[in-house]
Order: sequence, then structure tokens, then C-alpha cells
Amino acid sequence: MTQGSPTNPARRTVLGAAGAAVLGSAALGAGDAHAAPAAGQEADRGAGRGHRALPVPTVIAHRGASGYRPEHTLGSYRLGLDLGAHVIEQDLVPTKDGHLVCRHENDITGTTDVADHPEFASLRTTKTIDGVTLTGWFTEDFTLAELKTLRAKERIPGIRQENTLYDGRWEIPTFEEVLRWAEQEGRRRGREVWLHVETKHPTYFRGLGLGLEERLARLLRRYGRHRAHSPVFLQSFEPSSIQRLAKLVDSPRVVLLSAASSRPWDFVQAGDPRTVADLVKPEGLAWIASYAQGIGPTLDLVIPKDASGKLGAPTTLVRDAHAQGLILHPYTHRNENSFLPADFRRGTDPNAYGDAFGALKTYLATGIDGIFSDNPDTALLAAADLAGR
Repeated sequence: MTQGSPTNPARRTVLGAAGAAVLGSAALGAGDAHAAPAAGQEADRGAGRGHRALPVPTVIAHRGASGYRPEHTLGSYRLGLDLGAHVIEQDLVPTKDGHLVCRHENDITGTTDVADHPEFASLRTTKTIDGVTLTGWFTEDFTLAELKTLRAKERIPGIRQENTLYDGRWEIPTFEEVLRWAEQEGRRRGREVWLHVETKHPTYFRGLGLGLEERLARLLRRYGRHRAHSPVFLQSFEPSSIQRLAKLVDSPRVVLLSAASSRPWDFVQAGDPRTVADLVKPEGLAWIASYAQGIGPTLDLVIPKDASGKLGAPTTLVRDAHAQGLILHPYTHRNENSFLPADFRRGTDPNAYGDAFGALKTYLATGIDGIFSDNPDTALLAAADLAGR
């Protein structure tokens, strides 16, 4: 096993982890959670103090605790909470019959056992999504009932061999099931369970008649997470999706930002020439601040790497975003050497853990407000180190 001792549960226990509870946990089906609130009851839900009251830096469990469990499963989400993460992330894609499910991509070839289901062999196809041609199986070609016959599995088994132990344990959750699960966990733990929810490929899906924003807004309203102080962030790489959501709900919103040279896909489709490099300038950030409360930049926009892959000097992004009143939730911290800056890798095994704490110390010292992490326990310990100093 390449990860070995770094996944030692004793280290997680420092943060009050209850990982053993996750090992045998089955997926929470719709029948296991209480019904949606009746009209008039939802006013009491999400009555916390809002996102400004979250700990800083906020640790967001990226697709759940995906460094330890197959991503976007209730097992991964639950472990994220057990490890102490402040917020749990979901990515949303639709089914053929319009349900929102939690998958990082609509291409489910690598994250489910769909290839083992001969009854779905005819659904394998080639599509172009946001300019990228892919061959596989896609959620928009399945009904929810069909998707529920599949089981989730580890996306990168070569790197996270230990995670394959949990292949087949959980099904694909709907977002409504996650909302019910979050309410149940909130009552059990005595605190709000914060979610960080991304609309994936919204322009593409709108073109198929499967618009994400309206479906998402209906669920947020049904479960009382549509207010400015509600325990949920809404995020997207397409600014127009966030603008659309801003007209539907008051939940806090975050614009995700990829590589500086890239253009959001909705910009490409609309003929907007601006790149991410334009959006991180003061005028671009002011434009984002007119409809969003934060940004989620790639970590390279906070501290770029040099030609050798080592960290360089921080940019002015943190200062400039804060000047516009925006919070920053950069992505993504992972413990493995292959994902770390070159100066924090240790040894020659790309799958082994490197100096994750050293990298986190450098990133957190820039003043970012939070960070997405596949290993939330590591990020929490780094945040505690920062607070201790």
C-alpha cells in the first residue's frame, strides 16, 4: 500500500474523528430521512449567523473526505464531518428525468461500476462537453432509478489503493438525500452542517433542457437553505450560473476560477473575451462582488509555481479580493506527492505523502479564508498550527 502510515486513524482521532462509525455505514436512502418541512416550518432552518461566523481558515471537505473514501458518497461526506471539516462539498449533475445527483462529473465511467452492468452497455457513447470529447457513460442518459442500481467506486485507484476497500459500499446520492442527511447529522451533532454546492457544466445542461439552477433553487427553498445566512455556499466555474442563482435565492455564492489563461465556458459560448486573468484583476473582482460573496481560485492563482513546479511568491489576489469584500476558498489541497508543489514532495513515490503540512502552512499564511482539501484532518491540524502561532 502506498499511503501506509499517513492514513493512521490515531492521527484523525486528535480531531474527534469517529471513523469506525463510517466503516459499516450504509447509504442513507430517501426513506431513512424525514420528509421536507411543511410550509411555515422552514423559517427556523438555517437560522445561524451566516458564513462570516465560520472558523477562518474554513476547511472544506473536497467531495467529502475523498482522500480516504470514494468521492461523493455519504460515507465520504460523513467521514468529512467526523474528521471535523467545517463544510462538505457536493458537485451536482442531472439525470435524464431531471433529478440532481452528486458526482464530480456527468461522466460516471471512472466513479461507478457502470461498466460491469451489461444492461447499460448500449448507453456508452461519445460526447463533447465544454469543448472536451469524452467516451463513456453519462448521468443525463440514465433515469434516477437506473442510476440507483450502480455503486460508487474510487476514481484514482492507482494513487488511493486503500480507498478501493470501499468500492461498491455506497450508491450515488441525490442532492435531496444529502439535504436530508445534513439535517439529520445537524440534529445528531447539535450544529449546522454546512454544504458547498457546485453546478457542473450549467451551460451544457441548459442546452439539453436540464437547467441546474432552477432545480437547485427549488430544493434549497424546500429545505430552508435559500437565505443569506443559510448554511450553504453555491459555487460554479460559470459566472452566469452564479448570476442566475443570485436571482433565485439569497444563499452565499462563490465564483470558481481555473487557470489564469482559461476562459469560463459560458464566456466562450457568449463570445466574452475575458480570461480568468482578467477576472482576478481589481476590476474583475469588483464585477464578481456585484453578485457573489466569494471566489474559489485554484491555489496557483494565490501562489504560482515556477518552471520546476516549486512555489514562487504570492500574488496580490488575497489582498485584492478582500478589498472587494470577497472571501477566498482556494482549491485543492491533497497529501500525496503527485499533488504537492515540487518543494514539498518527499521521496520518489508519487503516491506517498509529502510535506503536506509545510505546503498548507505556506498557503494559509497568505490570508486565504478557507481551503478545499481531500484530507480535511490534515488541513484542520495545519489551521490549528496557524492559530497557535
